[in-house]
Amino acid sequence: MQIATWNVNSIRSRLTHVVDWLTTNPVDVLCLQETKVVDGDFPLAPFVDLGYTAAISGQKSYNGVALLSREPLTAVSTGFAPIVGEEATGDLDTQKRVITGVLNTDSGDIRIVNLYVPNGSSVGSDKYDYKLRWLTLLRTYLETLLEKHPALLVCGDFNIALEDRDIHDPEGKDTHIMASPQEREALREILSLGLRDAFRKFTEASGHYSWWDYRAASFRRNRGWRIDHHYLSPILYDRATDCTIDVDPRKQEKPSDHTPVIVEIGPK
Repeated sequence: MQIATWNVNSIRSRLTHVVDWLTTNPVDVLCLQETKVVDGDFPLAPFVDLGYTAAISGQKSYNGVALLSREPLTAVSTGFAPIVGEEATGDLDTQKRVITGVLNTDSGDIRIVNLYVPNGSSVGSDKYDYKLRWLTLLRTYLETLLEKHPALLVCGDFNIALEDRDIHDPEGKDTHIMASPQEREALREILSLGLRDAFRKFTEASGHYSWWDYRAASFRRNRGWRIDHHYLSPILYDRATDCTIDVDPRKQEKPSDHTPVIVEIGPK
């Protein structure tokens, strides 16, 4: 079973890219971020033609997440509130960044959580404070899910490079958004729930990235960041048989600045 995550930076702008990729790489579930479209305008038909169903939580011009799956997902919910309650959520569901559903398999149910973590803009800004509050609530959300769903896969654009080897040049990282100590610590607190990085199970080396700035020929020079992740609960981590970054879509004309990351989960 293969599950992929991909920040497409507008599903309508990259529709051909995504359809072509799924045609060549018919993964069981594709988790999309930054779809940038309201639910009613999501271009669903090409994916239905490929045999996919969709669960969508969209927003005009910004944010937006979706789950494309070959088998319909059950127990789908969007945002934090259905899991942790309105009072705990406050203003943190205004932006459409969280969607989850259960994939029923012969080896048991897998709860998939697809995230588009806020960027944070700059260290010390209001958006940065929002990001840290969002990550704190995410930990509570995932802790609650884990109580009922021990087979948990959390993926998406985390907008955090957890280690220096995840950045082409980590100099000055302490004051750089996506690598500041506070962001990294917030992510480590989440991972302390028992979640582990699927990619690092198979690849220890640096130089592997999932996002490259559009500027300064960053992709051609491989000046990237690894900020798109699959984190697995122990049950799924033990079953993971591979996790790869597919750089080919980043080579296309007018690509997303991110590229897909695929994890493979074997049977029990």
